[in-house]
Amino acid sequence: MLSKTKFLLPVVAGALLLQGCDKNNDQFYTTADGLTYKIYEKEEGGAYENKGEVAPGDSTGAKIGQVVTMQMSYQNAEDSVLFDSRTQEQPVMIPVMEPTFKGSLEQALMMLSPGDSGVFKVSADSLFAKTFSQPMPPFIKPGSQLTFFIKAEKVQSKEEAMVDQQKMFEEQMKKAEAQAAEQIKIDDKKIQEYIEANNLENVQKTESGVYYVVNEPGTGPEPGEGDLVSVHYKLSFLDGKELENSRTNPMGNGEPFQFPLGQGRVIKGWDDAIKELKEGSKATLLVPSTLAYGAQDRGPDMPANSVLRFDVELVDVEAQQ
Repeated sequence: MLSKTKFLLPVVAGALLLQGCDKNNDQFYTTADGLTYKIYEKEEGGAYENKGEVAPGDSTGAKIGQVVTMQMSYQNAEDSVLFDSRTQEQPVMIPVMEPTFKGSLEQALMMLSPGDSGVFKVSADSLFAKTFSQPMPPFIKPGSQLTFFIKAEKVQSKEEAMVDQQKMFEEQMKKAEAQAAEQIKIDDKKIQEYIEANNLENVQKTESGVYYVVNEPGTGPEPGEGDLVSVHYKLSFLDGKELENSRTNPMGNGEPFQFPLGQGRVIKGWDDAIKELKEGSKATLLVPSTLAYGAQDRGPDMPANSVLRFDVELVDVEAQQ
């Protein structure tokens, strides 16, 4: 509990990756190895044109050892989308390796040049057995094909791709920080309204933004960085809906949750607030989403940007120094 892929999304056509392609030139071709494909290249005027059949000796595509940066989606035989890179708000980067079987995805990548878009049909059985090395999931029928929609943005050396990947990571971090700065204001307002509506008294606030009330002060030691702490907790939303309770959780045999404080083993809100308590204390923690699970959507039981209430008891503090 304290320690981001949805499948079978409603299908919007994978052709979203191929917008602008000439629908009148929609013929598929098949290689000698059994890979069914159609590839579109962008013309000078901006329109896409089916490149037609790729010659067996064509070497203009990506090569083994290079990395293809792309937008990619794929779907099963029932046209259910199993993955779409656009939902991640960033392209995927895949190194080109030796083909794992005839008609493989690696061969598809080797047919693409920067700017090309392609549709490829790959054997689902072979892909899972020889490329993914895992059992085929039940929503994919044996003997069927997966259809991949790929738009190649870049074909680079491994070194060039690593530089680009670092830039993308830094941009993502900046975006996440900006979103968190706005979200903490929204969460803080919600928590203050909750405090007023529930007449909570003697409310304190950590520097990071966790509100807490010590309901029963403890008389034991305060935990320090790295100390092993044991905590009983009840987790709920601000509307009162209970999500977890350590005392009734069969997974933990009703025992308190144990973790080293300040080591990033739990949500930041816990690391920040538990250190403010003495052993034996009972307290209520009101944790902003940015110090809990943030913008991660964990399903109906934990929507994105959830403000959480924890009723905790610091049962034991075991000093580690």
